[in-house]
Amino acid sequence: MSRIALATFIMVLASAASAETLGGNTGKNAPQPPSTMKDLLGQGYEIKAAVPNGAKFVIFMQKDQSAYACEFVSVTNTKCGAIN
Repeated sequence: MSRIALATFIMVLASAASAETLGGNTGKNAPQPPSTMKDLLGQGYEIKAAVPNGAKFVIFMQKDQSAYACEFVSVTNTKCGAIN
């Protein structure tokens, strides 16, 4: 497995684990993470990398010390999760 593919795999796994952790908090005052690339771009996140994954792309976005991985299927179909 190439280093890029391995790094992508690790980041996607971390994203999924983080999303499950965030999703388990059901408090009324719990912050809701941005769920689309549009939300993240609107908050000043920058695209740092894009990796093809079959018919989809995994997009890595960062702002300061916060990072997200987004599954990009089409312009209107993206899902993002925090990776840190």
